[in-house]
Amino acid sequence: MSQRPRFEFRRLGITKGALTILALEVGLSLVYMMLEPAMKADLQTYVVASPSQVFEHGRVWTILTTSFLQPSFFQLLLHGFMMFLFVPTLERFWGTARFYRFVAATSIIGVLVGIGVGQLAGVDAPILSLSPFVWATMVAYGIIYARQPVQIFGVLPMTGRQMMIGFLAFLTLSTVLQKDWYQGAALAAAMVTAAIMVSKKWSPGLLLKRWKIARAKRKLTVLQGGQAGTSKPKRDEQKWLN
Repeated sequence: MSQRPRFEFRRLGITKGALTILALEVGLSLVYMMLEPAMKADLQTYVVASPSQVFEHGRVWTILTTSFLQPSFFQLLLHGFMMFLFVPTLERFWGTARFYRFVAATSIIGVLVGIGVGQLAGVDAPILSLSPFVWATMVAYGIIYARQPVQIFGVLPMTGRQMMIGFLAFLTLSTVLQKDWYQGAALAAAMVTAAIMVSKKWSPGLLLKRWKIARAKRKLTVLQGGQAGTSKPKRDEQKWLN
């Protein structure tokens, strides 16, 4: 009996980790879109993170769940486009485990900064969807593949760095025109986090390795040749003088 052919994610053009993250956002968002207004409000109460949700009502779990709710169908399509276009390249470069760490770090830090700015400003602005992570991947791609030729729709030839700068310029203009400062703060924090994580100088992984090496060096003892570590003790010349 012949074995069943094994399913491979590469046939879809997307990696396993990226598909998992996208499926979580699409699944929750589509359920939300089909609900009645009253049920939408109830779902937001237990899913969406905002200053009042976290700091007043203590719903700290919303810091994790809020990233998977996108109420805009257009934004949801945009996230799906990014997940298929750029994110799989990063996951293949890092590996799935490191990719998940990147998702968690950029999403959580983005949400915390966004609701923190809202709390300081006295505005109960919700921070939701995978937008912080999605824009963070753009920064990571632009740094790692800075000189890599990229063609969007096969029409606009550019490098990874040029593409990153173009998208960031568009994001800045959009944030200023819409005056969405709290979501903008969340996106900025996520992008800075991404830049640090992929930096060769400030990467947390490299800093940890340097600290471990420095710690190991402090514990080492320098042995003088011919004295310490030999089987015979050094001869005391003064003892044999008359």
